[in-house]
Amino acid sequence: MKKKKLLIYAHYYTPDVASTGQILKELAEGMLDTFDITVICVVPSYSGKIEAKYKAKKFYHEKINGVKIVRIRVPEFSKQNKVSRIKNIIAYFFGSMRATLRVGHQDYVFSISQPPILGGLLGVWGKWMKRARFIYNIQDFNPEQVMAVGYSKNRVLLKLMMALDKFSCRQSSLVITVGRDLVTTLKERFKPGKAPKVAMINNWTDENAIYPLQQDDQNVISFKKKYDLQDKFIIMYSGNIGLYYDLENIIKMIRKFPETVRVRDGRILQFVFVGAGSVLTNLKDYVREHQMNNVTFIPYQPKQDLIYSLNAADIHWCVSAKGIKGVSCPSKFYGIAAAGKPVLAVLEDGSEIQMLVKENRVGYVSEPGDYETLIRHIQSIINFDTDLGSMGIRSRKLIESELTREKSIRKYADAILDLR
Repeated sequence: MKKKKLLIYAHYYTPDVASTGQILKELAEGMLDTFDITVICVVPSYSGKIEAKYKAKKFYHEKINGVKIVRIRVPEFSKQNKVSRIKNIIAYFFGSMRATLRVGHQDYVFSISQPPILGGLLGVWGKWMKRARFIYNIQDFNPEQVMAVGYSKNRVLLKLMMALDKFSCRQSSLVITVGRDLVTTLKERFKPGKAPKVAMINNWTDENAIYPLQQDDQNVISFKKKYDLQDKFIIMYSGNIGLYYDLENIIKMIRKFPETVRVRDGRILQFVFVGAGSVLTNLKDYVREHQMNNVTFIPYQPKQDLIYSLNAADIHWCVSAKGIKGVSCPSKFYGIAAAGKPVLAVLEDGSEIQMLVKENRVGYVSEPGDYETLIRHIQSIINFDTDLGSMGIRSRKLIESELTREKSIRKYADAILDLR
């Protein structure tokens, strides 16, 4: 039987390291047995820089592991410069509209909520142009996310953003969110009984690519040596160092732990941040100003090396700023759990990942802004008051039993096919 055609608006796609881009790569490749898939995305540019080979033409056509790719040329940008980011995003939006006209008939269009508001509108455009069913995958709710971190306080703009995103939701045949709390947010946007059809499917990591390693693994040892982390007890944050994670306050809390602090087995306590983002410079400046030698910053790791950096940690941060509950879901948890590591969670009560951590007893939980409880948790970790190893084992079992890549992707394919 001839496969139905599915068009995905991805914004970022492999080799970019954006978490949504990686998820959409695995989703697209995982559904190739069901759909003929085309992805519209930007040229590789998550860092803000663009290779010369992607600066000559407006569109680039590729095929990666069976997925057809249409890449759009966009201007370079700085993550610290709002104007340059807006120009970049607008170029993607209008370029995607043009690219839609180049991809032929489509039965379904699938768009994520990135960039904010525009991602949903692209899905509507694709629906109209291709007379296709539209699936809207909301990874983050906006303007709620913008409001939570105070990125904009322009009431007229926020009201317009809300109206446009509700319009995108209404135009969809199905909204797929990634957390129980996000389902609640969607329903609360509308009057009772007026919300669009919604499904909840957890995000994932590739549990076959990320899995527990022994600490004497040579690649883990090499990673630690490269960044002078031998004989250190490592509390690691890995991922986007951006606005939505309260990291600027957490770094101030870390200052309360002198660089001479040792855990019960004698290792020195070290806080490690792996990644990049809009507040990285602020964190580095603060650490430099206060001479915090117990903090290490490490660039994003190549995807094939992520298993080694994740396994190098003893415990991982999983954090969100206050107000993010029901708005966004920190998918970094799935990689942490796949590596068999415990979690130091700073998440609002009732948020999806907070519930997973509590329900499965895989880490410590405190609320954003409750730094006294967070400090007590770190003290408990230092003293080995809880068996971190058992927490890590339960983390991996959770992934293997309920949250495998195959199970989640199958849920996506089934939900889309059910729209026929």
